[in-house]
Amino acid sequence: MAYGSELGPIALAHRGGASLAPENTLAAFGLSTALGIRYLETDVRLTADGELICFHDATLDRVTDGRGPVARHTLASLRQLRVLGREPIPTLSEALEAFPEARFTIDLKERSAIGALAKVLQHKDFRERVCVAGAWDGCLDVVRAQVPGVRTALGWRALAAVVTCARAGMPPARRFATAEFLHVPDRMGRVQVFVERLVTGAHGIGVKVVVWTVNDQPSMVRLLDAGVDGIITDRPDLLREVLVARNQWTPMPVWPGTSTSPRSLAS
Repeated sequence: MAYGSELGPIALAHRGGASLAPENTLAAFGLSTALGIRYLETDVRLTADGELICFHDATLDRVTDGRGPVARHTLASLRQLRVLGREPIPTLSEALEAFPEARFTIDLKERSAIGALAKVLQHKDFRERVCVAGAWDGCLDVVRAQVPGVRTALGWRALAAVVTCARAGMPPARRFATAEFLHVPDRMGRVQVFVERLVTGAHGIGVKVVVWTVNDQPSMVRLLDAGVDGIITDRPDLLREVLVARNQWTPMPVWPGTSTSPRSLAS
């Protein structure tokens, strides 16, 4: 099943579920999928030898005992590090292979990674399970040109235009509908970015609204009541509870060759 083809709101585990396990690791992805979460968000960075890893920061310092920019390290040297002292850093291909039933939102952190990402997405199964986001419009244009058929979110410029229209009470122009999804922050510091008119405006031009990063249940309920199409959260366990209570939960399908779904394992 292709990315985004299910009915009902999408529950996305931010950095794999950063409050459940070290961010962007197979452990985080595994815990979220064990809850029945179908969608996983991850960031990608390019190593010195051209490999794509699941990693958020430009430098290693915050979440590992390594130092300096990721781009100065080879994959072999990064294999020696552990995220928060516990989990290895996976490559994007490893994550996609390890969770064949999951769909991935890939936050493209740097233009230099486009070629490596396009190479990974030549794999048809990977391409159909991916949405590329978190980049300027020009970068996403290049991704779509190099990987025909890949899904993307709106770029930052188109996103800003749609949000501005919503704040002004104006319908956005159809020319801003350059992609299927709009990934918008709920807040930027103390500033409320998301407004309810955004859903009406985006839906009017055929764009689905996904809001990040939402970690408390009252905010999740508020956004779902407003009609958003998806929520990105560090707490997929809490979002799962909200969706189950609202009868809007769509669990991961039964694993191939088994009679047990991740939902039943987590229940």
